[in-house]
Amino acid sequence: MEVEMEKKSKETIGETCDDPKIKHTGWKVMPFIIGNETFEKLGAIGTLSNLLVYLTTVFNLKNITATNIVTIFSGSTNFATLLGAFFSDTYFGRYKTIGFCTVASFVGLLIIQLTAAIKNLHPPNCGKESSTCKGPTAGQMGFLVLGLGSLLVGAAGIRPCNLAFGADQFNPNTESGKKGINSFFNWYFFTFTFAQMISLTVIIYIQSNVSWAVGLAIPAALMLISCAVFFMGAKMYVKVKPSGSPVTSIVRVIVVAIKKRKLKLPAEYPSLSLFNYMPPKSMNSKLPYTCQFRCLDKAAIMTSKDQINPDGSPIDPWSLCGMQQVEEVKCLVRVIPIWVSAIIYYLVIVQQHTLLVFQALQSDRRIGHSKFKIPGASYFVFLMLSMTLWLPIYDRIVVPFLRRLTGKEGGITVLQRMGIGMVLSTLSILLSAVVEERRRTLALTNPIGVQPRKGAISSMSGLWFIPQLALAGLAEAFTSVGQVEFYYKQFPENMRSIAGSLFFCGMAASNYFSTALISVIHHVTAKSSTGNWIPEDLNKGRLDYFYYMITSLEAMNLVYFLLCAKWYKYKGTSSTSLELDKESKQTEKTNANGV
Repeated sequence: MEVEMEKKSKETIGETCDDPKIKHTGWKVMPFIIGNETFEKLGAIGTLSNLLVYLTTVFNLKNITATNIVTIFSGSTNFATLLGAFFSDTYFGRYKTIGFCTVASFVGLLIIQLTAAIKNLHPPNCGKESSTCKGPTAGQMGFLVLGLGSLLVGAAGIRPCNLAFGADQFNPNTESGKKGINSFFNWYFFTFTFAQMISLTVIIYIQSNVSWAVGLAIPAALMLISCAVFFMGAKMYVKVKPSGSPVTSIVRVIVVAIKKRKLKLPAEYPSLSLFNYMPPKSMNSKLPYTCQFRCLDKAAIMTSKDQINPDGSPIDPWSLCGMQQVEEVKCLVRVIPIWVSAIIYYLVIVQQHTLLVFQALQSDRRIGHSKFKIPGASYFVFLMLSMTLWLPIYDRIVVPFLRRLTGKEGGITVLQRMGIGMVLSTLSILLSAVVEERRRTLALTNPIGVQPRKGAISSMSGLWFIPQLALAGLAEAFTSVGQVEFYYKQFPENMRSIAGSLFFCGMAASNYFSTALISVIHHVTAKSSTGNWIPEDLNKGRLDYFYYMITSLEAMNLVYFLLCAKWYKYKGTSSTSLELDKESKQTEKTNANGV
């Protein structure tokens, strides 16, 4: 049975205003927030998308080394969002955090641009033979790492806070506000992917074919514009004040539950027997009691040693927690199994962003009979194009249609949306294996040339990569957008920046997992009868076997996700996802029969 949630919105405008009557500006400030995000992504992605090529061609690093640097850096920037979210929610607030980190991103991009513009900051160009290549010095790598570190600081604050900051501008207590939040997630990702498309085409083309110095100066300039756009809307934003560390509350529940682990829970009506205290100034919605993770309920068992203040709060919060606190921790714990499934899901996207670049470089990248070649790093734009085209269709056509059929606010549940994307991602990596097998065969039997230090170029057109990328783009539109909405809605209100960081932490874990997987496969298969699966020259390897292995992982992960989705209890309800679906179907039958 679904329980109505009592919603409390206590956001404040400005840094010192405590007026509870908030003027939510909604879509009026979206040009500044989305504009900041667009220019920030144009700048950051314009550099990071081609970083793999930059490291191998300008800094003369080997493929495996460069791939691991990129995936480790991507993972670190995503994990850093957890720290950014913590400092935002605890000390600075989302507005200040985004402002500071936007400036940090600009500084980082400027430093990386200097590594290309100043000759002494990168190694000399390689000749045609690998023996003439000189790697970077410690000083050159140190300066590059300084730029990447500044970008890491920028990403740590921008990524987890931007989505939550945008959603803060809508009133969650009105129908228009709820619809605005739902649409905001879709349009946010639409502009995000549009910015990536520009970066992956125009900016990367300039970097690869005109000049790295000019191509890296453009992202730095765009980042400067991003700073200006964000601060232009400063006086109109709804700025939620930091409410203290939500992590402290989580730790208290766990510590107290461990202290009282030997106590027995009441057999009947636990919601009436446990200590029930709701802080009067809490911005969080009041949550009903749920039966999952009952071991945590012991933190709310009141003993003779526990004493209460006149206002109803416990004198020692490290010996007694309220049922509301316990339920908030349960919200977090319930999300973890779903989050784990997202780590495996994102493996597909990581491969399309890294190893696909090397596949493209050993394929026929010409369009028709022209001399123009699509840059290897630009193929990812087809994933973005697929996502960009689908999101407006889904938001404006598919969701209203499904809403009429199901009666649900989003047309389908968020978990159903994520599940559809996982099916598509499995098909995408399976198709990747088939295409790579074809590319390698034609490279060995019908090459059209030889790439210096890399091997033969296959006669297979690079356009054959488009179907797998299109499927991956649709998967992102379903699963990644669904994830962000899921975390935002299922976390307590005072943890929304942390909720945003959880999405990026999943991506980080996937990047690290991919790095470990590639390193292990590279090491183990080097001595196998089939030879190294992922060598410098992909024609001498079996990358298709690696893709088939990931396909198996994705299939198993899909089964795991479906089991987790059936077990999951949505925030504010006392029923599982499966039970809610059954209740919804029963209600529809009752309405149809006129009862």
